[in-house]
Amino acid sequence: MTFKEKVLKIVSEIPKGKVLTYKEVAKKAGSENAARAAGSIMKQNYDSKIPCHRVIRSDGIAGEYNRGRENKIKILRSEGVYR
Repeated sequence: MTFKEKVLKIVSEIPKGKVLTYKEVAKKAGSENAARAAGSIMKQNYDSKIPCHRVIRSDGIAGEYNRGRENKIKILRSEGVYR
């Protein structure tokens, strides 16, 4: 399984109301120092079955989202993650 496939699988399993950081996703995929690579994979993801909006920065900020940062925050709030 490639790093990309691992990242997409991990992100697809993040339950509603929970988040992981890009670093946590990269570590779970076997490459702890590849947080930026994980972010790049998320940026290119348009599959609605993979909830890339549930991946945030290590400092707790939502970070970028290929459908707009404001939309990401709105979705996270609706899932009870952001206030």
